[in-house]
Order: sequence, then structure tokens, then C-alpha cells
Amino acid sequence: MHLDVLDLRNFYYRSPLGRAAQKVIRDRLVEMWPEAKVQTVVGFGFAAPLLRPYLADARRVIALMPAPQGVMPWPAGMANVSVLSEEMWWPLPTGFVDKLVVMHGLETSENPSSLLDEAARVLGPGGKALFVVPNRAGLWARNDRTPFGYGRPYSLGQFEAQLKRHGFVPERHISALYQPPSHRKFWRKTAGLFERVGRRGPLMAGGVLMVEVVKQGHPKQTSGLKDAVKKPLGALDGLIRPTPKPAYRA
Repeated sequence: MHLDVLDLRNFYYRSPLGRAAQKVIRDRLVEMWPEAKVQTVVGFGFAAPLLRPYLADARRVIALMPAPQGVMPWPAGMANVSVLSEEMWWPLPTGFVDKLVVMHGLETSENPSSLLDEAARVLGPGGKALFVVPNRAGLWARNDRTPFGYGRPYSLGQFEAQLKRHGFVPERHISALYQPPSHRKFWRKTAGLFERVGRRGPLMAGGVLMVEVVKQGHPKQTSGLKDAVKKPLGALDGLIRPTPKPAYRA
């Protein structure tokens, strides 16, 4: 069951713990993907807090938010790029995405298998995806006062095996969020120390797993948005549309 978009917004943008978590995960993402020049970057779930570094240089940034969760305008003060999407039918052409970030989308999905198939469908040749999921061995998965305490947590081996079953090849993995998931001032003041020490320690200590994958094989053609949208959102303007070929005449 997906969390409500208002709860996610309040956590990541209005609480000290959420802002700290957002910064830590986003910084690790930028270390892995320092730029996305002239590329299409898509987030699914509630990945919007991680996408801001790519707004300036990417060809297009789209934040897909699943219907059970709800959608909010994003980014603040700029043209909206967030889109309400069906969980298993993303309004994107096959092979269109260069970089895909999934956070708070997979562990709360009622059909993670179909969601992974859809992620593989939209990812283009040479494209990469990064999945951010709760670490089963971490403290954050055991605390339901944060979004990472909901849904199914994963171990690294279990998660990589699931990704491989859907045609993804894991390339590298890291963990993040070593600080305790507490709003208390003492833990907030020492959060930086926990992050620095944790990055030198074992993978199991992190609150989340971040797994980077590439796609193996060709994208599936069986998914995607089935119904025409009467009033398409501006965030999707400019996507490639197929042009019918004229009938052959002898």
C-alpha cells in the first residue's frame, strides 16, 4: 500500500529528519550519476526530492507519481514536471528513458513484478536505473514513523535476485542513512558523524539500499498507457509520437 503524497511531502520537506534523509540519499545519487546532460531522467514513486540536481542540464525530467499515492506539483517555483501515473502503465514510450530513479515505489507496490517489467520497458539502450529500497537489516525499516518503515524491506541478495529475474543486471550497490531515524535533537546534531562513520562500515548498517542496474535484452512491448488522455499534461509535451506510414500502392 502506497503512502499518501501529503505525508511524503511533509516528511521530506517539512521535518528535519526528512530533509536530512533527502540530502543524504540525493548526495549518494549524485556521486553515482554526477550529470545527465541531454538525457531523459525519470523518477517513479516519490523520487522527486532526488531529481533536482538534473533539472538544469537534462533534456527532460519527469516525476511519475503512482495513482494510489497521489500527485503534487513539483518543483516549487518552476514549471511542473510531475505526472499522475498508473502503477503498471506509465505514459512513456518504450525505450525512452536514459536514467530512471525509483524510490517509495517498489516496496509499497501490490504488484512489484509488473512494476519492474514496466521499468524495463521504458528504459532505453544503455540506460540505467537506480532503485532505492529499505534495508531489511537497517534501523529505518523498523521504524514506521518514516516512509522507509512501510512496505517490504529487502536484503541485498534477495533484491538483486529479483532484479535479475526481470532482465536487469546489477552493476553496483551502496547503502545510505546510517544515522538513527529519530527526530530528537541529539541525534539530529550527531547525524553527520553517523554518516561519516557508517560509510566506512558494513553495508548492513545503512537504512536504505541503492542498487544501480542496466537492462539486459530488449524492452517488452506489452505494457504502457492504454487509454488516450483527453487533456495531456504539459510535462509530457514533446514526447515522440509514431507517424503512420502511407499504404503501399502497386
